[in-house]
Amino acid sequence: MPPENSPKTDLKELWPGQSVALLKALHILTQNGGINADSRRKLKQVQHLAQLIKPAIDAALGEKAEPVLADLGAGKSYLGFVLYDLYFGPAGRGQVAAVEARPELVAKARAIAAESGFARMSFVEGRIAEADMGKVDIVTALHACDTATDEAILFALRHDAKYVALVPCCQAEMARQLSDKTGALEQLWRHPIQRREFGAHVTNVLRGLFLEAHGYKVRVTELTGLEHSLKNEFIYAERHQKSNPRARIEFEKLAKEVGAAPSLLSFAE
Repeated sequence: MPPENSPKTDLKELWPGQSVALLKALHILTQNGGINADSRRKLKQVQHLAQLIKPAIDAALGEKAEPVLADLGAGKSYLGFVLYDLYFGPAGRGQVAAVEARPELVAKARAIAAESGFARMSFVEGRIAEADMGKVDIVTALHACDTATDEAILFALRHDAKYVALVPCCQAEMARQLSDKTGALEQLWRHPIQRREFGAHVTNVLRGLFLEAHGYKVRVTELTGLEHSLKNEFIYAERHQKSNPRARIEFEKLAKEVGAAPSLLSFAE
């Protein structure tokens, strides 16, 4: 019988090879190896996203000696740490760079990376819109709020990323724009709760079209069960060409019909 104070990690929650020490450092697991409901939801979200991103990581590792993944609006860098632990660490190559504006979170993440021996993981302190990192192969953003997801899309274009994986969070910009719009479609957003939901939906539709207009093939699916997160839309894009004029026409037609569009996503003539 194990000692009373021995770790009690429920190993079925973890994937083979996942570092218990790392998850404790991230406070997903307690020091005794336990996990509460909130941490379980966070772990499930990150694990599901890691599984969905794996094909892009495998492809990038097959295409390049040192592919770079940028995790934007990284927060406590849960996603970046898990991706490194599961994929980049065992591969022995590839870089993970986390971009986060809050200095205290960057400092903590750097300390955890050093303690974990994650030598090929780096942290950039600053806003997504201002980050300049050279060539990036994969861009991820988990629950980047409001216009941060749009900044992540523009970051991917600036850095010529082949793969983009986004899970948008709260987004209020379109709802604000729609509050002043009238016309035949006004009934779709007349009530505030419907305006928020419709605005979020249209925002993500336009994001997909914007990526398609820049040559990406886009797939939109569910991230995980709604019991783990209500912000559950997963946008995955892989670039196949430089542009798609038909998608650009559809983007501009929809934006004109609705009378609103994400301000950061525009086509400069």
